[in-house]
Amino acid sequence: MEKYAVSSDGQKIHYKESGNGNTSLIFIHGWLGNTEWWNDQQEYFKDQYHMVQMDLAGHGKSDSSRQDWTSAGYADDIKAVADAINSQEIILVGHSMSGAYVLEASLQIPKVKALVLIDTLKNLEESFTEEQAEEVLFTPYRKDYKYAVENLLPQFLFTEETPLAVKERIQKEFLQNEPEMAINALRPLYKTDFNQFAEKMQIPVIAINSDDSPTNLEGNRKYLKNYDYVTIEGVGHYPMLEKPQEFNIILDQVIKKLV
Repeated sequence: MEKYAVSSDGQKIHYKESGNGNTSLIFIHGWLGNTEWWNDQQEYFKDQYHMVQMDLAGHGKSDSSRQDWTSAGYADDIKAVADAINSQEIILVGHSMSGAYVLEASLQIPKVKALVLIDTLKNLEESFTEEQAEEVLFTPYRKDYKYAVENLLPQFLFTEETPLAVKERIQKEFLQNEPEMAINALRPLYKTDFNQFAEKMQIPVIAINSDDSPTNLEGNRKYLKNYDYVTIEGVGHYPMLEKPQEFNIILDQVIKKLV
């Protein structure tokens, strides 16, 4: 069932509910994503859990008229949905940039019992500043967004094993966005020190990471008191789309460990 919650700045936040269970899984996509990225998970888990797929502001069917794009705003989007659903036990599942936002949001939602991070926050000791993002990401987007999406981003997002259909889908969805909107949606990620939220975490955090780049386990445990990860092999940045069956089995094991 498709519904809307209202974020703290009045943005209507779209989400879908399905399934049944005492535990609610709220799935939050990465940059320029949408609820549809989690359809394979919805089908797999609907008989075990209360499934919630949401669109952050500026994405999917949610409002995109936000004037001030901040990490706090995204965290409020997540909180709005968590407050709107009828659940006493929530696990937030955050992919890519949303991994950072579920950290921040969870501190404001007492019902959140655990976090699952999908190919994100693999090294909390490594920082990427707003100035670096401007040079490496935002300037190329402004110069030629289509070229950047089709030629620059694949180096970071895909591997040789990423199915062509997934590459084409991601690029098509990215190109539906205006360059400045895409930049505004991503900029908060590089303006906030998320380690300050990590250090406050009291709940368990488990990541499912691609083997395309390493995870700094000991470095992350300096910030996250209860952190662990598992690896899914032969995928790029979108394991839930690239190898959905294998990803679902791994996620199932992770959730059962957490609940």
